Amino acid sequence: MTQTSNNLAAESWAIADLLRGDFRQSQYGRIILPFCLLRRLECVLEASKETVLAEQQKIASMNLPEEAQEKLLLRATGGLSFFNTSKMDLSKLGESGIKANLESYIQSFSKDAREIFEYFNFAEFIGQLNDANLLYKVVQKVRTIDLSINAVSNHDMGLVFEELIRRFAESSNDTAGEHFTPRDIVRLTTSLVFIEDNEALTTPGIIRTIYDPTAGTGGFLSAGMEYVHELNPNAVIRAYGQELNPESYAICKADMLIKGQEVKNIKLGNTLSNDQLYGERFNYMLSNPPFGVDWKKIEEDITKEHNEKGYDGRFGAGLPRVSDGSLLFLLHLISKLRDAKDGGGRIGIILNGSPLFTGGAGSGESEIRRYILEADLLEAIVALPTDMFYNTGIATYVWILSNKKPEEKKGLVQLINGSNLYSKMRKSLGSKRNEMSADDIATIIRCFGDFEAVDARELDKPAEQKSNRGRQSANTKTEVAKTFAAKIFNTHEFGYRRITIERPLRQSYQFSDERIATLRFELGALNSIMQWAYAEFATLQGAIWSDSTDCSHYGELGQHEDTIRRYIKIHFADLKEKQIKDLLNRDTWLSARASMLKAQALQAQIGTAQFDDMNEYDDAIVKAAKLANISLDAKDKKVIEAAVSWKNPVALPVIKKIHKTKADAIYGLFNVDGKTIEYKADGDLRDF
Repeated sequence: MTQTSNNLAAESWAIADLLRGDFRQSQYGRIILPFCLLRRLECVLEASKETVLAEQQKIASMNLPEEAQEKLLLRATGGLSFFNTSKMDLSKLGESGIKANLESYIQSFSKDAREIFEYFNFAEFIGQLNDANLLYKVVQKVRTIDLSINAVSNHDMGLVFEELIRRFAESSNDTAGEHFTPRDIVRLTTSLVFIEDNEALTTPGIIRTIYDPTAGTGGFLSAGMEYVHELNPNAVIRAYGQELNPESYAICKADMLIKGQEVKNIKLGNTLSNDQLYGERFNYMLSNPPFGVDWKKIEEDITKEHNEKGYDGRFGAGLPRVSDGSLLFLLHLISKLRDAKDGGGRIGIILNGSPLFTGGAGSGESEIRRYILEADLLEAIVALPTDMFYNTGIATYVWILSNKKPEEKKGLVQLINGSNLYSKMRKSLGSKRNEMSADDIATIIRCFGDFEAVDARELDKPAEQKSNRGRQSANTKTEVAKTFAAKIFNTHEFGYRRITIERPLRQSYQFSDERIATLRFELGALNSIMQWAYAEFATLQGAIWSDSTDCSHYGELGQHEDTIRRYIKIHFADLKEKQIKDLLNRDTWLSARASMLKAQALQAQIGTAQFDDMNEYDDAIVKAAKLANISLDAKDKKVIEAAVSWKNPVALPVIKKIHKTKADAIYGLFNVDGKTIEYKADGDLRDF
């Protein structure tokens, strides 16, 4: 930043001296930014003002639609992308009617410029300034700042505005992280994206496009243009972006307007559900999407595009879980890459750890990562230090992707650990306690540019000073050395498949009195309440429930329904109405008792011997059922087995099925005595 632009930024921010006491510090930028924009637009329009006013008078009686009028008035500016049809300027607003005059002045701007002030909610702040008797003072201060073309070029004015945005971010650091990316992170990411094209970018007459789908206040767009401008002042960089937050959109659009960009290329809205730059492809893309923000509100739109368009849309590779939409932004960016035959494109995106680590093989996240690696789009991932952002201290990463990898990088991915490349800030800004110096950034850029593996080497970083408030520590801890390292892997080394390891269920069986008695009550949700009801009502005088099949009142609870429902409301509130009705239904009790009586009949034939082999158990109950002259349906077998069995690691495995196919141990089919056996799996012993 030049001394001139630095001085102008300081002079502009000095307006805050007038606001102090009447406005919160976090509101300063919301007033200073639009006023500085207004002053710059006024200075730029000064040379063509008379021509525009004359043209306005000429077309006033022509009854043309607004769009046609705008075209004629824009032509009168001599090539500018905005105009103002008011005879006023900041020096002519007066004092008594300044509020109405200023509002009228702003309404006289062309549509794109006027819209910026609307999204700043500038009219509201004008009213507040007027109520505080500060509006005239602020206007007088602003009008003395020389922001004319002769004094400040578009490039330098862009630097001034960026500095004001930075100060705004720092003054409102409680919410800044949502819309502002710290400058050190912007510099690093921008350099990583552009560095490999340094030579091409110096070509005379070069034209390139840059895009940010989460534009915020335009920090990445500005940094990209600044990077190219330093290499080639005559290069043409066209900026495109979309932003969801209206105020950030206004700041971004104002910044682009000041830099002479086509502001129609900056859009307001949700990029994922409403891509307003549909069909556009770009050379360079930079983005810092929100971390861990869910996409539940737009799930229907995203899922529809995924299902109906597949790979012809943006999200064909897969969908991440609804709790985090970061990977959706990455897929969106990939869809915006220029075709490789047209020169291709490169992406720099900042993500937290979730897109790297969330989701097992076959999940939406894993399928997206698989798609990126199989398409050989990923160049590098850089691990950043923690505590780098205004609103979060979590670990973050820069992903660099490209569909124009040089030959030596094809099929390879570089991982750079830059988590120790930082210095402590003298004053924290929200959660931002660390910053990367120019040397720190250069270390990463050099490693990436050379595409080299670096064995862990100790960094020349001072030890962190940790205050113990004057107390002597008995246990002096040696600080772990800070290191820097980088590794290079083949893309296929990141691939893996999730394999389920099953272990056979091993059970023992015994028809003991205690186990058989549990069959009186259904398993599951009704078990406990049935035990209570039986204890309360089965032994009432005159209504004793017996296990005799001719007991006509076994399971009758109708006369106790009110008592039972009150008890359930207090002690079993989770029971559903259907379950309560099942409890009160006599058939439920009779069915459970029938299973218990059948188990008792089996016990009379089998005895209480323990079986550790399912085959022996099955043979025993078949013979016992025949001798007892009882029939066992599938439900009977299931509930009786559940009651009389338990897991026993020394028992023989439980057979699920005998197959006619060949044995294949990998798929759980084993050859046992010439038979192909599949064992029943024990879910408690399952591994992945």
